[in-house]
Amino acid sequence: MPEVLEPRSEREAAAILCDANQAGRAVTPRGGGTKIGWGNPPSRAGIILSTTRLNRVIEHAWGDLTVTVEAGCTIGELQGTLALHGQRLAVDVLWPERATVGGVLSTNDSGALRLRYGGLRDLIIGCTLALADGTLAKSGGKVVKNVAGYDLSKLATGALGTLGVITRAVFRLHPLPQNALTLTISARDAGEAQKIIDAIQNSQLAHAALQVRFKSGAAPAVDILLEGTEAGIAAQELRIRDLASAAAVVEGSVSVWSAREQMWERPGTIAKFSMLPAEIGNIAGQLGDAVVQATGIGWLRGEADGMRELRLAIERAGGSLVIMRDAGGLDAWGTAGDTLPLMRALKQQFDPRGVLNPGRFVGGI
Repeated sequence: MPEVLEPRSEREAAAILCDANQAGRAVTPRGGGTKIGWGNPPSRAGIILSTTRLNRVIEHAWGDLTVTVEAGCTIGELQGTLALHGQRLAVDVLWPERATVGGVLSTNDSGALRLRYGGLRDLIIGCTLALADGTLAKSGGKVVKNVAGYDLSKLATGALGTLGVITRAVFRLHPLPQNALTLTISARDAGEAQKIIDAIQNSQLAHAALQVRFKSGAAPAVDILLEGTEAGIAAQELRIRDLASAAAVVEGSVSVWSAREQMWERPGTIAKFSMLPAEIGNIAGQLGDAVVQATGIGWLRGEADGMRELRLAIERAGGSLVIMRDAGGLDAWGTAGDTLPLMRALKQQFDPRGVLNPGRFVGGI
């Protein structure tokens, strides 16, 4: 069984990494454990470095709309602290009450709000990273505009802890919305759903999120989230009803934004995919039960046997498919593409002995 270590400070975390690196022991970083199975299983086990004790909100500079927080703080706790000053980190992550800041960053899980507010690489403005050799590397700062130096924050986001262990992060924040309204449009088929999405995206609407839900044997449903003043939302609702034309528009439930989380409550293979937004309607017939954001990022639940062909179809259309649960013997990542040599070079620079999550990332990194 791997040894579980829970450092009380960033320096303790760095010291653990230094000792593990010298001994050649593999290290698996862990936050809330909600996404510990994402990616390929590590090729070897040694130490689990838990960030449970690194859980403080260090500084909420509410006047500057920034926050500095340790990696082990849960997203739910962070949002509760920010809400006291009417602010939020504009993400809608999976399992926020258990998911930690470090885990969410390492897996790059931001949700449907990225359409309006950007992904985590847009929201993070600084971080501290414990490197394999025991160095504590800092990047960015506490101001929204910071362009000096190498952007370590964005590099570590989505790297699954293979380059270093995130110990703290600095984010830009947004005000909590005064009001919010979810509208759901029933489309006849995938083609009509594509037309509705295109019409909304090409309009002057200031929607916060937009997605389409597909379910085998049922008509697609397009969901739009509006945020702002009552008057502003009312005006946008009228515009949406006009754009939807003959399609039925109803006030939707806020639960539709948890559709991808609800997939995990049932058995089956779960995959995350990305495609060109214009290809959503063309590939929808092969997706089965799925939710696709207007950015082209989607989640689906199905049988492992069909994932190989679906992955090939999505890759031919310029996208990618990553299996998140029950891979059925398939590699989680699929085709690595021509960026693999660069990623391997970065891995070699940051972790030359390969002790951080070995084999978990794309291409066996």
